[in-house]
Amino acid sequence: MPPEAALPAWSRRGFLATSTASALALALGPDAPAAARTAAPDRAADGADAAEGADAYALLRRRWCELALGTGYDPAAAPYAAALEETGTSAAGFRSRMRPEAGSLWPDCPYDPPAGITRSYGRLATMALAYAQPGTGHTGAPALAADTVAGLDHLDRTVYHPATTRYGNWWEWQIGSPRLLLDSLAILDEHRPGGAGDALRARCLAAVDHFVPDSALGAYTGTSTGANRVDLCRVVALRGVLGRAPDRIALARDALSPVFPYVTEGDGLHADGSFIQHTWVAYSGTYGAVLLDGLGRLFTLLRGSAWEVTDPKRQIIFDSVEHAFAPLLHDGLMMDSVNGRAASRGYLRGDQRHILRSDHFHGHALIAAIALLAEGASAAERDRWHAMIKGWTARDRTLPVLTDRQYAVADLARLGRIAASAVPAAPEPVGHRLFPAMDRAVHRRPGWTAGLAMASDRITYYENGNGENRHGWHTGAGMLYWWPADRGGDQYTDAYWPTVDPYRLPGTTVSTKRLADNEGGGWGEPKPAARWVGGTTDGEFAAIGQDLRGLASTLTAKKSWFALADCVVCLGAGITSRDGVPAETVVDNRALGESGTAALTVDGVRRPAALGRTIAFRRVHWAHLAGHGGWVFPRSPGGAPLRVRREDRTGSWHDINSTSATEPRTRRYLTLWYDHGTDPTDAGYAYLLMPGATERTLADRAADRCWLTLLANDAGRQAVAVDSLGLTAANFWRAGRAGPLASSGPASVLVRERPRGGRAGRRAVLCAAAPERTGDTLEITWSRPVRAVLRHDPSVEVLTVGDALRLRIAPGTACTTHTCEVRLG
Repeated sequence: MPPEAALPAWSRRGFLATSTASALALALGPDAPAAARTAAPDRAADGADAAEGADAYALLRRRWCELALGTGYDPAAAPYAAALEETGTSAAGFRSRMRPEAGSLWPDCPYDPPAGITRSYGRLATMALAYAQPGTGHTGAPALAADTVAGLDHLDRTVYHPATTRYGNWWEWQIGSPRLLLDSLAILDEHRPGGAGDALRARCLAAVDHFVPDSALGAYTGTSTGANRVDLCRVVALRGVLGRAPDRIALARDALSPVFPYVTEGDGLHADGSFIQHTWVAYSGTYGAVLLDGLGRLFTLLRGSAWEVTDPKRQIIFDSVEHAFAPLLHDGLMMDSVNGRAASRGYLRGDQRHILRSDHFHGHALIAAIALLAEGASAAERDRWHAMIKGWTARDRTLPVLTDRQYAVADLARLGRIAASAVPAAPEPVGHRLFPAMDRAVHRRPGWTAGLAMASDRITYYENGNGENRHGWHTGAGMLYWWPADRGGDQYTDAYWPTVDPYRLPGTTVSTKRLADNEGGGWGEPKPAARWVGGTTDGEFAAIGQDLRGLASTLTAKKSWFALADCVVCLGAGITSRDGVPAETVVDNRALGESGTAALTVDGVRRPAALGRTIAFRRVHWAHLAGHGGWVFPRSPGGAPLRVRREDRTGSWHDINSTSATEPRTRRYLTLWYDHGTDPTDAGYAYLLMPGATERTLADRAADRCWLTLLANDAGRQAVAVDSLGLTAANFWRAGRAGPLASSGPASVLVRERPRGGRAGRRAVLCAAAPERTGDTLEITWSRPVRAVLRHDPSVEVLTVGDALRLRIAPGTACTTHTCEVRLG
């Protein structure tokens, strides 16, 4: 997507996941709730709507309005009554402040930049909602409806018409404004005698045709891909319904088909569950929610009609709920590693509702989208999704889902019905998910969850644009997020991004060279010249690696993570830089809240909680942070030279996002890091992250010299063995050997030995992948007696068994895990 003009008080993404029912939020604040969308009506739309003699277009319009306005709720009951009252109050305020001029409808919404046009349509949509919905205090008020129509007429005559040449941000003209315009027309036509009037409706539809021509749904490229394509189809479909134009509805339906298949590069869903937007950005969060929400609405709208979406590849979208999106949702939050520049929004300037755009905000957006999409899913899928939704709802103690103010009443009603249903709540799953196409990984264990973000020549270091996420530089430098069970849900929620030191993000290895705002360019442009990023997994444990290249820096390093049963083993090697400043590896940087006093214990000694002081330890074997967990530094390298600092940091959301609030916020942090010195050569590190661990567990692990064997940690290979888990794993940066494993080239290898009772004996599964993705054949050797090969993937050729297992693997050009199961000798 090309760079777009910065919007000082109104970001385009705020409209991407909103519907007419969220127009209140759109109108009240810049970048209003990205997920304040409404759910589908109570009853599923079916072929009954197409009964003989029925007006198909009127039925589709009614169905769309039910999606927008909601059904099956009591407007006098909580939480609906408060939401409806707020809609009415806001609509009255907008109506009273309307001042039509040549360049605006409201003085604070000038047409240039064009975000002011979209914002004006948002306010009119709020007025249409207040007229049509019960409980607003203005339900059915003729004067309110008349002024809404007058406002639409003014915008049509002064700016949004076929004689206007588009300027500024394309999105405002093709998605933001027409979506809200069409939603308002639909509501008025459905609920007001005479609707908006035939002449005005015709002029408005002609304007939509001008700004969203057929060519916008032509080639699947540029700005017409992924979630943007779905939004464009949504516009054209509703335009077809309101204009009784069957060709437009058919065009919108057919233009959805390129969205469904898996892609192998760029925007869209990938077979490994990755979702990418803007070519290089991991975007399962915000854009992913837009995709699912838009498709849910269109599937529901068209079901049973002459334009029903029947492409069999639509099943990929249904499969993606559990395969692509749910793994990145944790207790109601969407991991910020897949929220792109939206992670930097927080509280936005001009948002009178003062809603925090956080990881929970984006998670709730996706939850609502899944609930909507479930209306068109199979009964089995719907039950599973409702169970997941019920589980996320029950476990989110940071921001209660069922009273989230970003939601419109239809969302609240739908989610409330799911919560009250007999479907049992699903627990958080246990297992590992790699997303190689977007350089992300998620590791889930009983009691904790971790997420990893990396960067490569395929995936950007970070996305910035529209003045957003100006300091996200190192979020792809191996940032390791983690949440212990039953607490820590606000770890990255509570003013984390504006107050955390952006040069000391947890898990990262960085040069401390100062960087400029938006360093490297915008819209995902900055990417490292690194191919080896990825790993392999057996679905429970994983070996993951990153060939790290610093942003605008000479820094290089090899980083590995071995995700195991109660810890993540973190290794670094070959850390080299010539920037003339220190290089650091940040073991962690835990947010403690506004005035947190969580105690730090190092090697059994509780350390003072003095602020603003850096303590240098020569050798640390373990450290524990009360209420969080801790870290172990293996004895084989002799412990770790570690630096620790507890400090208060102050910043504002505006510091990192030009559209956000300027109010300063102060939060306390505890940071632990390795100082590799100025211009290091081949520096390294080794530590275990143990979320939720007690002091006793950490001390015992540090004292157990036999638990972990560090087989290698250098610029050529990084490898570990844990006998108690039957595990040996290695990342080979080039051909080499590490303990019993050897590889003919760059590879990630993991072996799990598992006892089997009876005559079956011990078995083992070897998993391997080629993260460089060159397609070159690999030979993997495991020097362990093997009696027989039980099964293997078609891509695996068994060369020898006996004293050692030797395999030839044709990995292809994707970082796919290839497996071979054997019986041991």
